[in-house]
Amino acid sequence: MGKYIIAGNWKMNKLPSETYDFVKEVAAKNASASCEVVCCTPYVCLSEAVRAAKGTNVKIGAENLHFEDKGAFTGEVSADMLKDLGVEYVIIGHSERRQYFAETDETVNLKTKKALEKGLIPIVCVGESLDEREAGITMDLIAIQVKKAFAGISAADAAKVVVAYEPIWAIGTGKTATADQAEEVCAGIRAILAGLYDDATAKAVTIQYGGSMNAANAAELLAKENIDGGLIGGASLKADDFAVIVAAAK
Repeated sequence: MGKYIIAGNWKMNKLPSETYDFVKEVAAKNASASCEVVCCTPYVCLSEAVRAAKGTNVKIGAENLHFEDKGAFTGEVSADMLKDLGVEYVIIGHSERRQYFAETDETVNLKTKKALEKGLIPIVCVGESLDEREAGITMDLIAIQVKKAFAGISAADAAKVVVAYEPIWAIGTGKTATADQAEEVCAGIRAILAGLYDDATAKAVTIQYGGSMNAANAAELLAKENIDGGLIGGASLKADDFAVIVAAAK
């Protein structure tokens, strides 16, 4: 299946003054990691994160980007700006961006295309609400999100994308999808990609689980066939917990 990637999503946490030492600590604790290790930080922390990660096996990601190269978009950051800093990954379409900042399936697609065009690795988030899960339409919704996110993207580029399944009802709530629930949806995502492209492309795509993955449940989740890593929220802010998750990704 896809390459194992454990990516921390710091969200709006940590100061620039804390970033260098923390990334150095993450790098030291995961120096022998058998998977890709990524820290996705707030914009203002990126420079320090890149500086700290230099010469280590830790990669740095941003939490968002704009789909235009430049222009009158006050407060936004372009792919070229991220590349110029040394950023390699970018989270796109996180449910919090969709909920609070009017992110749509269409903007997710535009941002994914821009990231690929500029040589960034997009981590595209998909997921359902509790109401949608209870209504039995989880895979219907996921299929729409995946198909719209990958619209107009070639198979060669699709293989570079990371998809993060994050059930909205399990983000920051302490609730976690069971390993079987997570596997069912991640396998479904791979089947959708196989239908859009082919089996080889679908197998090349890294599919992460996110949504309260932590040191206690990571091993069970990551043991599933179609879960190739995690997009980690709160646990990525604690270097010891993050290292336990990375160690489980074998």
